[in-house]
Amino acid sequence: MDQMNVITKKVDVLPMVKYYMDQLGVYGLFAKYVPKPKQCPVDPAQILSIMVANIVCASHPLYKVQQWAANYMDGLSEDGSNASEYNDDQLAKNLDRLFKADRNSFMTELSSNAIDVYLLETNQIHNDSTSITFLGAYENEDPEAVNLTYGFNKDHRPDCKQIVFGLNITADGNVPLSFELFDGNRTDDTTHIPNWNAIREFLGKQDFIYIADCKLCSQKNLDHIHEHGGTFITIIPKNRSEVKTFYEFLKTNAVEWQYAYETPSSRKKSETIIYKTYEGKTFKNGYRIIWVHSSAKEKQDKSRRENKIAKSETQLTELSTRLNQYQLKTKDQIEKAVKEATKGASDLLQVQIIEDKQVVQRQVGRGKPGPNTQYREEQTVSYRLEWELDHKAIKDLATRDGIFPLITNAHINAAEVLKAYKNQPFLEKRMYTTKSILKVAPVFIKKPKRIEAMTLLYFIALMIVSLMERNIRKNMAEEKVEKLPILPNGMNTKKPTWNNINYFFEGVHLALIEKENKIIQATLKGVTALHETVLKLLGVSTSAYSTIQDRWWLFN
Repeated sequence: MDQMNVITKKVDVLPMVKYYMDQLGVYGLFAKYVPKPKQCPVDPAQILSIMVANIVCASHPLYKVQQWAANYMDGLSEDGSNASEYNDDQLAKNLDRLFKADRNSFMTELSSNAIDVYLLETNQIHNDSTSITFLGAYENEDPEAVNLTYGFNKDHRPDCKQIVFGLNITADGNVPLSFELFDGNRTDDTTHIPNWNAIREFLGKQDFIYIADCKLCSQKNLDHIHEHGGTFITIIPKNRSEVKTFYEFLKTNAVEWQYAYETPSSRKKSETIIYKTYEGKTFKNGYRIIWVHSSAKEKQDKSRRENKIAKSETQLTELSTRLNQYQLKTKDQIEKAVKEATKGASDLLQVQIIEDKQVVQRQVGRGKPGPNTQYREEQTVSYRLEWELDHKAIKDLATRDGIFPLITNAHINAAEVLKAYKNQPFLEKRMYTTKSILKVAPVFIKKPKRIEAMTLLYFIALMIVSLMERNIRKNMAEEKVEKLPILPNGMNTKKPTWNNINYFFEGVHLALIEKENKIIQATLKGVTALHETVLKLLGVSTSAYSTIQDRWWLFN
């Protein structure tokens, strides 16, 4: 009697990831730009597509890819014969091939596909950059690749080399449209002109609003965008003269704030954040300066100031007990310690170092004192601290609580300028997604060329994750689905994230019955009515799961 074997293969979220990749034409783009060499045993497009899927799905991206792939391709208890094609050597070779490809054209076509398929709006583009940190020496520079070197490290690892990763996303769903790599020592303010030029060329227009952080706010950057018909919104750095002048003005004058809008607090459900605006004098070249007051920021500023004062007073009290001993015997030593203790609040406290002098009689020479004993006068000095709050300085500082300045050349009302800028934190969340969920750093790849090629794969993965989160939230709003019970223990979420979806589909698997090395039955298990609802809200065809058969994981 012929023996039958039961094989279990993982499925989880991979079919929906593959569905999105198919919608974006990822495999076809790889096949176009990284064609298969004549004697190559494996199609590079298939290898690179699997690498993108691994980055999206795996808990440790690009780590033991072969073992990860075996769970889908060969089964949880099989030897991994199909997955053997995805070994480290093949991955490295195909990263080399991808580096040599026209990656800019690839990205342009990919983003065009995303705009067309998912009807993305491109009237607002947000830009930000971060550092991607690398562990290891990387001593040999590659003239063809981006330069890994030391720079201002945003991961707080100045001991590590880095590259600068600039990302552009849409305000519509915070979907990445393009990215650019820069040398590790490149400063952010020098990246905006080439980046804006590239976006203008890609979109074929300049009437989009370009939104970025304060590094955009240089005369050269703003003038370039304005003179080429573009529109910008950014924040003015605190150290600019315009900001200092306005803050001085607030000390003795009141301004008429205009109500802009209000929104529920994301941190405290019972609170509402109220935004107000005030337009003062224009900037150079007539650019508008819009002053914004946030009720939430006002509370934060006040709380931070009070915490700094309280911390400084605690440290001064502790410092007082240690005066006149060890390394706190001289006035210079004590002044240095006071400066350290009041760091961050030195302008808000009036601290005095009081010098107490005392004259004492000391015997000259040794021995028991007698009628002929001589004495000399000696002066001893001791120090003590006294301090009090500088109430005027605190009052003056409080006048600027909750206030920050925006600069723009946009011809829209102040409230709309503010709303556009307030999407910038979502870009920072995308940077967080890149570094945490997709774990783009640190990486352990020896050649800079492969690192540069790999960032394109991460960009594709980030686009897929962003589109999924955009689509499910958009469709929930349209279908009036308030929340989904897809969290652990059936808890609800109003704004599903990729992590939530990934967790919810963990138990989905394919059971195969094999006889005489042939599959005679394939059954998909673990898909409930709620899973089907989630797929519908994601815009994924149910056939992505219902038609799964053996070797479903192949791209074509």
